[in-house]
Amino acid sequence: MPTAKQTFLYGLFFSSITVMFWGMLPIALKLSGHFSDPITLTWLRFSVAGIILGLWQWQRGKLGEFKSLTKNDWLRLFAAGSFLIVNYTSFAWSLDFLLPGSAQLSFQIAPLFLALGGLFFLKERINWQQWLCFVGIGLGMLVFFHPVIGQDGQGSLWVGFAIIQLSAAAWSLYALLQKSLFKHLAPTNILLAIYVYALFVMLPFSSPSELLTMSPDDIWVAAFCCLNTLVAYGAFAQAMRYWQTVQVSASVALAPVMAFLLTELCVALGWWTGSISSSHADLLSLFGMFIVIVSAINVQLISARVQRKAELLTKSASKTA
Repeated sequence: MPTAKQTFLYGLFFSSITVMFWGMLPIALKLSGHFSDPITLTWLRFSVAGIILGLWQWQRGKLGEFKSLTKNDWLRLFAAGSFLIVNYTSFAWSLDFLLPGSAQLSFQIAPLFLALGGLFFLKERINWQQWLCFVGIGLGMLVFFHPVIGQDGQGSLWVGFAIIQLSAAAWSLYALLQKSLFKHLAPTNILLAIYVYALFVMLPFSSPSELLTMSPDDIWVAAFCCLNTLVAYGAFAQAMRYWQTVQVSASVALAPVMAFLLTELCVALGWWTGSISSSHADLLSLFGMFIVIVSAINVQLISARVQRKAELLTKSASKTA
């Protein structure tokens, strides 16, 4: 049994790994744009992850869970897979128009979509503090993008921003469907089923033959994109073992900052100058990023506090009864 200090350090380590890999992913996806289209790369990532995860689950004897699924469960699982495919593909597509840090920051709108989904589909409530945080996320994005707002020739940036909103909305619907499946399947098996589903569904729209022409450097980039899927989500799952959900969620909200810093580091070192460029963000833009990150973290903290109050009220009501 780990001590409190060990638990904190383990959670910090795995959360840091998650933030690091999610910060590096947009850069790798940006680099992949010249040798693979988003659909083919997403198909490759899901296929590799599905094969490795399938072997892992089979070796551990965890595949029996699928026998208990009903027809409705399978439909929800396939729907979740479809939304996750849209999420992965559209995020990679958005990087044709946005810098890695900007794409990660724009994705922070996902908590709003997730909350709205909970409001409409699960009848969950959103209090005024959460609404205030969502307003903060929106205002922070406007401040971050202020250098390009109103300028001519920036239509491609707004196209990328719109694609990111599609990606965030798809991820939120996936998360809601995944939540409804937790009673029947472990998270690992949910991802495994989605990966296998994507392997077959995306194949007719993919071009695996273009992967055969990759250079050695391209192969390394593609391999990193594939392993990132396993490492980041694996580290995220491990972090959840040692830290509370709100702690992990708040920490991974720092992924846009990591993506921004790593992008600027690549520029400073002169790496991949043909694909990676500086955002040239000024102090006001950085302040906008700060607002977005703080608002995103506060959404998690407020949500956790509301959940704890609801649990206490439920316990009190059950004792009274």
